[in-house]
Amino acid sequence: MTITVAANGRTLEKHGKPMFYLADTVWSAFTNATLEEWEEYLDYRKMQGFNVLQMNVLRQWDASGSDLNWEPFHLQEDGSYDYAALNEAYFARAEQMVRMAAERGFTPALVLLWCNYVPDTWATPLQKNAKMPIAAVEPYVTHVVQRFSKYDPIYLVSGDTDFPSDEANAYYLAALEIVKRISPASVTTLHIQGRLREIPELFTEHEGLDFYMYQSGHNSEFQYMAHEIAEHFYNKTPVRPVINGEPCYEQISYSRNVYGRYSAADARKAAWQSLLAGGGAGVTYGAHGIWSWHKKGKSFGIVEGEGFDSPYDWRSALRFEGAWDYSFIKYLFENYGLVGLQPLDIVQNKTREIRAAGNENTVVLYVPVNTKVKLDFPVEEYDFTTIDLVNRRFAQTDAVRENGYGVLPMHAFEHDVVIVGTRK
Repeated sequence: MTITVAANGRTLEKHGKPMFYLADTVWSAFTNATLEEWEEYLDYRKMQGFNVLQMNVLRQWDASGSDLNWEPFHLQEDGSYDYAALNEAYFARAEQMVRMAAERGFTPALVLLWCNYVPDTWATPLQKNAKMPIAAVEPYVTHVVQRFSKYDPIYLVSGDTDFPSDEANAYYLAALEIVKRISPASVTTLHIQGRLREIPELFTEHEGLDFYMYQSGHNSEFQYMAHEIAEHFYNKTPVRPVINGEPCYEQISYSRNVYGRYSAADARKAAWQSLLAGGGAGVTYGAHGIWSWHKKGKSFGIVEGEGFDSPYDWRSALRFEGAWDYSFIKYLFENYGLVGLQPLDIVQNKTREIRAAGNENTVVLYVPVNTKVKLDFPVEEYDFTTIDLVNRRFAQTDAVRENGYGVLPMHAFEHDVVIVGTRK
């Protein structure tokens, strides 16, 4: 396989070299995108430097309306899925889409079992069709792994799940073990419910689980979870790479019918705080209009408990500025050698919003609001550069010592910045 977990357990590698996981959220591509649209999308994201695409193998329950009528299973007379009858045409088309992505250098990250297909989860009542029988898991997952593993995917065994019961967990455990039996070198993780930080022991202790993926999510009251949950998983044993697989999406509205939408700055802040608090293996971007593959004039289900306002047309969402912010993050991580940074408890300001991380040669700080930054750190041993994240300008920065502490003075920019210190 081209992707593996590094020996230190903190990062992913591709062809033996550190890989910064920069994913886009495209849950509904297989059911909603035409091949012509998919080609346009892939070329644009390749230009921006994205290297992973998170896609749902099955129909996303909250995908935008579509005229394509692609279904993963044959339909019964009442319109429900016949889980014993895979739709070969659907999977052949999905494979064509994965092949198109792989030819452009993308790694597919394929979700096997989104939570609404599994009993007892929070989304079970939202499934229009009956839940998948446990007996259908093995033939379905076997088919997916045998068909797609040639493209070196990452398998997201679960989707948005809350691990509510032993019965539900049995679905995910079966899927994980089928993947590892058929394609033992494939990299796996769990996509879990927003703000969840506890994973059942049968998964955390399972040798087949390769990295931790969490979701800081879209609830406006809990955006601090981007850094809090990163810290939590970074300190868990066994040690694994940590990735925020679903920060707030750009221009998605605040959940639970709260008025407002997340800006590019909000999404950028969630990314940087995740990365410097322990999630240094990579991060996932999302645009409200891409994940559900929305087309202007089509329906979008606003579900009680989620309560998201309508998405933008996918072509507009594709060009949101925030995707370039995430592209710039990847550029900085690769050029400064930052993949897998270790969180540092060096910031003396009375806030958890300023985050710091580093390695043996470099220290990095994210400062969301301009202020003098006080550090318990030997600043005189480093040369500092302040990077304006809006206009992407680089400014020489002179650190000083005051009262025994290192101090980075207020910078000259009006937005959030990253300050990079390199050892002299």
